[in-house]
Order: sequence, then C-alpha cells, then structure tokens
Amino acid sequence: MADERTENKTEELKGKAKETVGEVTGDEELETQGKGDQVKGNLKQAGEKIKDAFGKNR
Repeated sequence: MADERTENKTEELKGKAKETVGEVTGDEELETQGKGDQVKGNLKQAGEKIKDAFGKNR
C-alpha cells in the first residue's frame, strides 16, 4: 500500500518535472506528457484514498 502511494507520488513529481522542462525549453510535447503524468498520478492517489475510505487496504 505504501509502495503504491510512493509510486503514484513519484509519477506525479516526475510529471511536474517534465512539464517544467518542457516549458523552459519550449518543448510542448514534453510539457503535455508531464501534465498527463501528473493527472495519472493524481487519479491513482485518489483511487487509493477511496480504497482507504471503504477499508479495502486493511
């Protein structure tokens, strides 16, 4: 459970880094990939919170 949360947060942070590098370098594709990675990480984190709320990770 903690490993999944760490992976999800890592994916989100890597996405933010990609987005920032894309902005700085003018690479729109990299920026878009970064935003997508952040969304995936956030959705996965939300899923974990829902599981916790319903006691699925106990």
